[in-house]
Amino acid sequence: MTVGTSRMTVSSDGSSATFEWTESCNANGDVASGKDILSRITKGPRGSHAVSGSWQLSKRVNRSQNALVVTLKLEGDTFSFADPAGQGYAARLDGTETPFKGSLGNTMVSVKRIDENTIEESDKQDGKVVEVTRFTLSADGKTMTVFMEDKVKGGTRQFVCHKQ
Repeated sequence: MTVGTSRMTVSSDGSSATFEWTESCNANGDVASGKDILSRITKGPRGSHAVSGSWQLSKRVNRSQNALVVTLKLEGDTFSFADPAGQGYAARLDGTETPFKGSLGNTMVSVKRIDENTIEESDKQDGKVVEVTRFTLSADGKTMTVFMEDKVKGGTRQFVCHKQ
Protein backbone atom coordinates (compact mmCIF):
# COMPACT_ATOMS: atom_id res chain seq x y z
CA MET A 1 0.00 0.00 0.00
CA THR A 2 1.43 3.39 -1.01
CA VAL A 3 1.08 6.04 1.69
CA GLY A 4 2.99 8.81 -0.04
CA THR A 5 4.87 9.86 -3.12
CA SER A 6 7.32 12.65 -3.87
CA ARG A 7 9.11 13.92 -6.93
CA MET A 8 12.02 16.36 -6.90
CA THR A 9 13.05 17.98 -10.18
CA VAL A 10 16.33 19.94 -10.15
CA SER A 11 16.72 22.95 -12.45
CA SER A 12 19.28 22.77 -15.26
CA ASP A 13 21.68 25.06 -13.37
CA GLY A 14 21.26 23.01 -10.16
CA SER A 15 20.42 26.03 -7.99
CA SER A 16 16.72 25.30 -7.45
CA ALA A 17 14.29 22.40 -7.48
CA THR A 18 10.57 21.73 -7.59
CA PHE A 19 9.29 19.30 -4.98
CA GLU A 20 5.83 17.79 -5.48
CA TRP A 21 4.33 15.42 -2.90
CA THR A 22 1.25 13.49 -1.89
CA GLU A 23 0.55 11.59 1.30
CA SER A 24 -2.33 9.52 2.58
CA CYS A 25 -0.95 8.30 5.90
CA ASN A 26 -3.62 10.00 7.99
CA ALA A 27 -6.48 8.71 10.08
CA ASN A 28 -9.05 9.52 7.39
CA GLY A 29 -7.11 8.05 4.45
CA ASP A 30 -7.48 11.36 2.57
CA VAL A 31 -4.76 12.37 0.12
CA ALA A 32 -2.98 15.64 0.95
CA SER A 33 -0.72 17.20 -1.67
CA GLY A 34 1.59 20.11 -2.27
CA LYS A 35 4.21 21.70 -4.48
CA ASP A 36 7.25 23.64 -3.23
CA ILE A 37 10.20 25.47 -4.73
CA LEU A 38 13.54 24.75 -3.04
CA SER A 39 16.84 26.67 -3.17
CA ARG A 40 20.17 24.86 -2.98
CA ILE A 41 22.22 25.62 0.13
CA THR A 42 25.16 23.27 -0.51
CA LYS A 43 26.07 20.90 -3.32
CA GLY A 44 26.46 17.18 -2.81
CA PRO A 45 29.79 15.41 -3.17
CA ARG A 46 31.45 15.46 -6.61
CA GLY A 47 29.80 12.93 -8.90
CA SER A 48 26.67 12.58 -6.71
CA HIS A 49 23.10 12.72 -7.97
CA ALA A 50 21.65 16.18 -8.76
CA VAL A 51 19.34 16.07 -5.70
CA SER A 52 22.28 15.47 -3.31
CA GLY A 53 23.22 18.32 -1.01
CA SER A 54 21.26 20.65 1.25
CA TRP A 55 18.07 22.43 0.21
CA GLN A 56 15.91 25.15 1.75
CA LEU A 57 12.23 25.87 1.13
CA SER A 58 11.95 29.17 -0.73
CA LYS A 59 8.28 29.12 -1.81
CA ARG A 60 5.19 27.03 -1.20
CA VAL A 61 3.42 27.01 -4.56
CA ASN A 62 0.26 25.19 -3.48
CA ARG A 63 -1.33 22.87 -0.94
CA SER A 64 -4.52 20.84 -1.08
CA GLN A 65 -7.23 22.23 1.19
CA ASN A 66 -6.79 19.39 3.70
CA ALA A 67 -3.10 20.32 4.07
CA LEU A 68 -4.02 23.93 4.91
CA VAL A 69 -6.82 23.68 7.48
CA VAL A 70 -6.27 23.12 11.19
CA THR A 71 -8.66 23.48 14.11
CA LEU A 72 -7.55 25.32 17.24
CA LYS A 73 -9.77 25.58 20.32
CA LEU A 74 -9.41 27.22 23.70
CA GLU A 75 -11.96 25.81 26.14
CA GLY A 76 -11.44 26.80 29.76
CA ASP A 77 -7.84 25.92 30.59
CA THR A 78 -7.40 23.47 27.68
CA PHE A 79 -5.93 24.35 24.27
CA SER A 80 -6.38 21.88 21.45
CA PHE A 81 -4.98 21.44 17.96
CA ALA A 82 -6.33 19.07 15.28
CA ASP A 83 -5.64 18.66 11.59
CA PRO A 84 -7.50 16.74 8.87
CA ALA A 85 -4.79 14.04 8.99
CA GLY A 86 -5.93 13.01 12.47
CA GLN A 87 -2.94 14.51 14.27
CA GLY A 88 -3.44 16.69 17.31
CA TYR A 89 -3.58 17.18 21.05
CA ALA A 90 -5.63 18.67 23.87
CA ALA A 91 -3.29 20.14 26.49
CA ARG A 92 -3.80 22.07 29.68
CA LEU A 93 -2.41 25.62 29.81
CA ASP A 94 -0.35 24.78 32.91
CA GLY A 95 2.57 23.34 30.90
CA THR A 96 1.70 19.68 31.52
CA GLU A 97 3.32 17.48 28.86
CA THR A 98 0.78 15.82 26.58
CA PRO A 99 1.38 13.31 23.75
CA PHE A 100 0.99 14.71 20.22
CA LYS A 101 -1.36 12.13 18.66
CA GLY A 102 -0.13 10.89 15.29
CA SER A 103 3.42 12.21 15.68
CA LEU A 104 6.05 9.96 14.13
CA GLY A 105 8.69 11.36 16.50
CA ASN A 106 6.84 10.58 19.76
CA THR A 107 6.48 14.33 20.33
CA MET A 108 5.28 15.64 23.68
CA VAL A 109 3.58 19.05 23.77
CA SER A 110 3.19 21.58 26.56
CA VAL A 111 1.27 24.85 26.27
CA LYS A 112 1.00 28.01 28.32
CA ARG A 113 -0.86 31.28 28.00
CA ILE A 114 1.48 34.24 27.43
CA ASP A 115 -1.23 36.93 27.42
CA GLU A 116 -4.90 37.35 26.57
CA ASN A 117 -4.33 36.64 22.85
CA THR A 118 -1.18 34.46 22.81
CA ILE A 119 -0.61 30.76 23.47
CA GLU A 120 2.87 29.23 23.35
CA GLU A 121 3.41 25.58 22.46
CA SER A 122 6.67 23.76 23.17
CA ASP A 123 7.34 20.46 21.39
CA LYS A 124 9.76 17.99 22.96
CA GLN A 125 11.38 14.84 21.65
CA ASP A 126 13.45 12.68 23.98
CA GLY A 127 13.03 15.33 26.70
CA LYS A 128 14.54 18.17 24.62
CA VAL A 129 12.61 21.15 23.21
CA VAL A 130 12.76 20.88 19.41
CA GLU A 131 10.25 23.57 18.40
CA VAL A 132 8.42 26.49 19.99
CA THR A 133 5.26 27.86 18.35
CA ARG A 134 3.39 31.04 19.30
CA PHE A 135 -0.24 31.47 18.26
CA THR A 136 -1.26 35.16 18.51
CA LEU A 137 -4.87 36.06 17.79
CA SER A 138 -5.53 39.52 16.28
CA ALA A 139 -7.61 42.02 18.26
CA ASP A 140 -10.60 41.51 15.92
CA GLY A 141 -10.32 37.70 16.12
CA LYS A 142 -10.24 37.29 12.33
CA THR A 143 -6.57 36.33 11.88
CA MET A 144 -3.89 34.55 13.85
CA THR A 145 -0.14 34.97 13.44
CA VAL A 146 1.78 31.73 13.92
CA PHE A 147 5.50 32.03 14.66
CA MET A 148 7.54 28.81 14.77
CA GLU A 149 11.13 28.48 15.95
CA ASP A 150 13.15 25.35 15.20
CA LYS A 151 15.35 24.87 18.27
CA VAL A 152 17.42 22.13 16.59
CA LYS A 153 18.34 23.77 13.27
CA GLY A 154 17.82 27.38 14.34
CA GLY A 155 15.35 28.43 11.64
CA THR A 156 12.07 30.33 12.02
CA ARG A 157 8.80 30.47 10.09
CA GLN A 158 5.91 32.87 10.35
CA PHE A 159 2.54 32.90 8.63
CA VAL A 160 -0.95 34.32 9.09
CA CYS A 161 -4.05 32.12 9.37
CA HIS A 162 -7.56 33.32 8.51
CA LYS A 163 -10.57 32.24 10.53
CA GLN A 164 -12.98 30.07 8.52
